[in-house]
Amino acid sequence: MALSKKQFDILSLLESGNKSQGDLEKETGYSLGTINKIVNELHNSGFAEGKQISKKGLEALEPYRVKRAVFIAAGFGSRLVPITLNTPKPLVKVHGKRIIDSLIDACLEAEIEEIYIVRGYLAEQFDQLLYKYPMIKFLENPKYNEANNIGSAFIAKDLIRNSYVLEADLLVSNPKIIRKYHYTSDVLGIYKDRSDDWVLTVDKDGFVDEEKVGGLNCHQMVGIYYISDADGVKLGKDIENAFNAPGGKEKYWETVINQVHRGEYKIQVITCLDKDVIEIDTFAELKAIDPAYNI
Repeated sequence: MALSKKQFDILSLLESGNKSQGDLEKETGYSLGTINKIVNELHNSGFAEGKQISKKGLEALEPYRVKRAVFIAAGFGSRLVPITLNTPKPLVKVHGKRIIDSLIDACLEAEIEEIYIVRGYLAEQFDQLLYKYPMIKFLENPKYNEANNIGSAFIAKDLIRNSYVLEADLLVSNPKIIRKYHYTSDVLGIYKDRSDDWVLTVDKDGFVDEEKVGGLNCHQMVGIYYISDADGVKLGKDIENAFNAPGGKEKYWETVINQVHRGEYKIQVITCLDKDVIEIDTFAELKAIDPAYNI
């Protein structure tokens, strides 16, 4: 039995622990009347018992479980020079911990253990991760300096199904932004009244309408996507075609979804906060976050 979106939202919250109706109201944004109705449906279907999910409920959630995570980690990180002259950006330490560790740890906390890293620049340095994370598998992008991140997505195109796709240089302080279950393809974004960065505009149903630089009442892009199994089948072909087209190597893999094939994918925008995840773009920003680099 397929779950409705509202059933999924509430059942997945119950899976994460005991939740009061007040908790469910706060975390879903649904009215108390709607929550009572859905909780009754879940009880009547045998998916919930009291305030807890049942074994049958766990089985109902299983088709929505994330299978794997693919990290895009091949680039040079030129804006973080001089620190990246000898160290790939994802392996740079902030307060003594590698940037990429915060993302990998969040995936493991969400029980996502099939992890791939597409590497390129100073690729051998990523081997150090295996001491802490022996489950990691590496994909090689030897032409990382000849294309934008679509080159790495092209190499991983057959794996981007029921999968997270993550920029590997994001510093995560709230691991809960990585979730075990997803109802549809989605992307994290930080709501901004105004932004000069890459942003997503959202339609009335909460799905991506447009990707562009700068905007008002928009979501600043965060490089964390979840791609469903069905969307992944199509996306693998679309990435291949875009990559091989004239000028294709200059594209970013996200623009295949949001620009080249605009309107063909339904990508829900999930709002997160500035404090949840940080992309450290420059060496000056790194020094501001970690005073140890002020030498």
